Amino acid sequence: MKQLFTILLVDDIEQNLDALSLMILDEFDVKIEVSKSAQEAIDILMKKDIHLILTDIQMPDIDGFEFAEYLKGIERIKDIPVIFITGIYDKEEYQQKGYDLGAIEYITKPINNTLFTSKLRVYLKLFEDKLKQENELSKKNEIIIYQSKMAAMGEMINVISQQLKQPLNNLSLYCQDIKSSFEFNEINEEFVKDFDDNTKKQIQFLSQIIDDFRSFLSPNKLKKDFNIETSLNKILSLMKKQLDENKINIQINIQEKHLYGTESEFEQVLINLISNAQDALVENKTINKEITIKSLKKNEGIEFFIEDNAGGIPKSLKDKIFDPYFTTKDEGTGVGLYMARLVIEASFGSHLNVENGQNGARFIIHFPKENKGVIQK
Repeated sequence: MKQLFTILLVDDIEQNLDALSLMILDEFDVKIEVSKSAQEAIDILMKKDIHLILTDIQMPDIDGFEFAEYLKGIERIKDIPVIFITGIYDKEEYQQKGYDLGAIEYITKPINNTLFTSKLRVYLKLFEDKLKQENELSKKNEIIIYQSKMAAMGEMINVISQQLKQPLNNLSLYCQDIKSSFEFNEINEEFVKDFDDNTKKQIQFLSQIIDDFRSFLSPNKLKKDFNIETSLNKILSLMKKQLDENKINIQINIQEKHLYGTESEFEQVLINLISNAQDALVENKTINKEITIKSLKKNEGIEFFIEDNAGGIPKSLKDKIFDPYFTTKDEGTGVGLYMARLVIEASFGSHLNVENGQNGARFIIHFPKENKGVIQK
């Protein structure tokens, strides 16, 4: 469905609204919203997407100048272009005041139809160009997100294969043990009970690994309240085999546990950041490898970070690591960190940044207090 350029007309005289609406609709395929007061206009602006405001200046209660000044104080609507239209305030000092308040045009009556439509055509062209750029960027991001999910799936399959080896090896040993015990006539009730208990534990462990993997790959985009610690433990459980083999110690300090958003996407970011930290520790042959994961409550909300002690990111690379397709790995795709930042911004309204700490790289996510995602206790 085509998104129409929407203009809000504000004037306390209905005839003026009708005349201006007809003038615009006669030339352009746009959507018109009308309001007879500044307060009514604010209500419309807070509920609907408006791309341009045409407002009279002389109105009861709140005039056009006060209305424009009020708009600048509201984050959602402060950047909507405003055009003043007036038949009274035509002196240069009023025009200057209008431009000082951020108006993009100041039109006096009687309106020159040709001049007015030509100016409006410029803003429509800008809107169409902006939409085109946003659509192109959206398509590129969709491709990158798809590629990153495939890369993340590859990482997860590698993690799963490592996780499955141990319980499968254990089950193989139990099977060998029962064969040799049978040959030596050592099978008794206690042996059978131990065999039953141990094999059940391994099978339950295998089942849990598969359930965690399915949960990670779930396409469910439902936003909900979830527990940061629970998500983290799930990912660390999946990665335990690799982390243990690489002798990486995990330090956890989760003071602020609750978040609102898409849990599976947060987990995808977790595995990406932890995997990057693990790769850096292994590549740099760090002694006493360590990854620190913290979630702390700050005045402005939640600060979540993952830090390693691999020595940090070279200054020449620090500004590039979030660029799409940038990678220092021979087999890397270069979309992981770009995807992680994209997910954090799109799904949580937050920011993912990186800095060098005392011993290594520190990836930081700030969940602002005003974000609906933060559950206040």
